[in-house]
Amino acid sequence: MIRKIISDRTLSEHIASLPPDGREVFLVGGDNLRLSAVSATTMVNQMRANHGTGILETYMLGQGYIAGALLSSTVKGNDRILLQIECGGPVKGMSVEAWASGAVRGYLINNPIPLDKPIDSLDTSLIYGPGFLTITKFLEGSKTPFSGQVMMNYGNLANDLALYFMESEQTPSLFYLSLEFDKEGRVWGAGGLFIQALPGCPEELLSKVQDSAKSLDKLGRKLSEGMSAREYVETEFSEYAPRHIGHTPIGFSCPCSKDSFTAYLSSLPEAEKKEILNGEFPLELECFNCGTRYGYTKEEFEEIYKEQLQ
Repeated sequence: MIRKIISDRTLSEHIASLPPDGREVFLVGGDNLRLSAVSATTMVNQMRANHGTGILETYMLGQGYIAGALLSSTVKGNDRILLQIECGGPVKGMSVEAWASGAVRGYLINNPIPLDKPIDSLDTSLIYGPGFLTITKFLEGSKTPFSGQVMMNYGNLANDLALYFMESEQTPSLFYLSLEFDKEGRVWGAGGLFIQALPGCPEELLSKVQDSAKSLDKLGRKLSEGMSAREYVETEFSEYAPRHIGHTPIGFSCPCSKDSFTAYLSSLPEAEKKEILNGEFPLELECFNCGTRYGYTKEEFEEIYKEQLQ
């Protein structure tokens, strides 16, 4: 992956002043609830730079990246999670892949999102339209991935993720995805929370935490002011005695490379390679997951073609 430069100097200086992105995991409420918190301002801004997203696209894909970072707290080692949305609205869907190690990548099906008229709010229900949300876990050592799916009832990623965990895993959960934009449309702060009831969690405790969550200070805003995700949880959930049990750095990362794309070109049938040779150069291939473009001159491609014939 090639990281594109964040050219806005004001934004770059702001990002540099913040604590590093990361995922913090806690047990709260007498160890009856598991809480994951993510600070993701740098990750979302790097994603925006690489994918060239507008405000709406940044908001939707940024939520997906935050959700991916939170979901990957449920796996370990080299395990990864794939969050996919297929829908009938103008965005058509998204795909976000996240590793337990903290790496996140992904894309919107339609970027930019085609709209009939300008929107006056960040209500995503009409942008998603009817659709399905699928979560797939790829566990190291397992021959087959585990996958579950729900119909999107809300058109709101946080609410539909909570629905997924209730219906597919019978686990009461709460998601909070927060992006704070400044007056210039910059992402000034970004983060999220994922709260899960553990086996035996008293129902009254879960209800109390859910009620408390309705009056939380805006996470994105607090992160934009320099608060860390850990400080946020220890402040906002202090009455539930949060016990910190883990930290993982997170970031926008993709394992793609020019070598991997060269290997792909090498594997093409001879007829397709001849067709490419007769086309326009330089040839440019793009990684959907990270927006990186890899270019090939005609001479470079001729070398790839010759290697297949040898």
